[in-house]
Amino acid sequence: MSTSTSSSASTNTGRMRPEIWRWRIVDIVVASVLGVACGVLFLLWNVGYLGPKALLDPLLPGVQGLLDGPWLIAGVLGGLIIRKAGAAIYVETLAAVVSALAGAQWGGFLTIEAGLVQGLGAELIFLLFAYRVWSLPVAMLAGAGAALLGGINNMILWFAGADAAFTVVYLVCTVISGAVLAGLLGWLLARGLAATGALDRFGSGREVRKRV
Repeated sequence: MSTSTSSSASTNTGRMRPEIWRWRIVDIVVASVLGVACGVLFLLWNVGYLGPKALLDPLLPGVQGLLDGPWLIAGVLGGLIIRKAGAAIYVETLAAVVSALAGAQWGGFLTIEAGLVQGLGAELIFLLFAYRVWSLPVAMLAGAGAALLGGINNMILWFAGADAAFTVVYLVCTVISGAVLAGLLGWLLARGLAATGALDRFGSGREVRKRV
């Protein structure tokens, strides 16, 4: 009996369900709303991060990676709420498009490219768990994954030639920020939205409301 249960659990977590590839109209609409809302958050943080950055920069080169988390939350939220393949990439990239169209200081192409890479980092974590596990640890891993790919992308595009110490400090700090500010806060925000009933047409909403 124990062997059978273990085998069943392994099958459930390792096999992707066909419906995760089928997007409904409501999935597209809500994912788009999330993308635009997160894009507005990005716009605010594009300016808001400058103050904390000025304080952190003199402390230790690379520690500014702690400020990356808010730019990573869109992909985590998209994955946790929509629960469909591609949701993390779609929401993160759309948020970056909104930021780019509003004149992000890094330029349109590079802003959108960064969003695509960060969304891919979160998406790969959800894929690793076959789009079946939506727990806090997975959300934090998704935030860390977005941060790691985004951080490597930043090292190539913006910090080329940086020494090993900067690289290590920056990547560690950005992964911590991604896990906490995108993963943990994203998970809490998704559960908060679900508790209001706004997500009742989604598995993420019904799951939380069932527990309340």
